[in-house]
Amino acid sequence: MYNHIPVKIIRTLGLFIGWLVLLGGIIQLLVSGKIFAMYPELDAFYGLVVGVLIIWLSIERIHPEGYKFFGIFLSFSVVLGFIFPLLGALGFLLTVFVLWFFRDPERNPPSHDCIVSPADGVVCKIDQASPPEECNLEDKNFLRICIFMNVFNVHVNRSPTNGLIKDIIYVKGKFFNASLDKASKDNERNILVLENQKSETLVVVQIAGLIARRILSFVKPAESLSIAERFGLIRFGSRVDVYLPANYVTDLEEGTKVVAGESIIARAAS
Repeated sequence: MYNHIPVKIIRTLGLFIGWLVLLGGIIQLLVSGKIFAMYPELDAFYGLVVGVLIIWLSIERIHPEGYKFFGIFLSFSVVLGFIFPLLGALGFLLTVFVLWFFRDPERNPPSHDCIVSPADGVVCKIDQASPPEECNLEDKNFLRICIFMNVFNVHVNRSPTNGLIKDIIYVKGKFFNASLDKASKDNERNILVLENQKSETLVVVQIAGLIARRILSFVKPAESLSIAERFGLIRFGSRVDVYLPANYVTDLEEGTKVVAGESIIARAAS
C-alpha cells in the first residue's frame, strides 16, 4: 500500500503542505515580533503544532522506537512555546527531525540470489579484511563493505540475505566518528553472525558513531532472517560493516549511495 504511486503522491503533497504550515508559523512569529517575547502569537503557535502533525501523518512509517522521542520533543516544544516562543519554534523543528530520523519505509528486495545492503547510506570503504576477532572464525579472508549512515539516513538495519543467526555479540567501546578506520575496532558495536542457505558465514557489524549512543537489536540467536528483514537500529548516526566470504565480488565503488534491503552490494562469483 505505502509503495503505490497514488499514496506516494499524497504523502509527498502532505509533506509539502506540512512544511509550508510549519515554516509559515515561524515566519508569522518573526513578523509579529513575539518570537522573543514571553507569550507566542497563538495563530502562529497553532500553525507550528498543525505543521508537525501533518508531517507526521505524511511520513510513510515511523519505527515504534521513535514514538517515545516524538512524544517527549513535542510535549517540551508545546510547553516551551508558551513560555519562550523562540525555543518552542526550535523544538518543533527538532521534533520533525526526530520523526524523519525514525522513519521506517517498506522496501522491495530483489528476487534473485544476491547480497543487499543492510543500511541506507554511502559506501565508505571496500577492502579485504579479517572479521572481528570476537567472532572466533577460522577463515580470515573476507570481502568487507562498510556503509556510513549520516543523521538524515534511515537507521533501521536489514538482513543482507536469507540466513540463520548463529551468534550475536555485543562489544562495549568508544564513540569515534564512524567513518574512521579505527571505529571498526574501537567503537561500541553489535556483531551478527549469519549462515546462509549455502552454509556460508557472513558477518554484519552495527557500529555506534560520534553521535550514536544506542544500538538496538530486534533478533536473537537461532532465529531465521529473510533478506531485507529488519534486525536492528542504531540511534543518531553510525556505520554498518558487512563481511562476505572471499568468493563474493562487488561492483560498488567507494562513495556509492545504497538503500537498505534493495541495493545489491555483492554476488557470489560465477
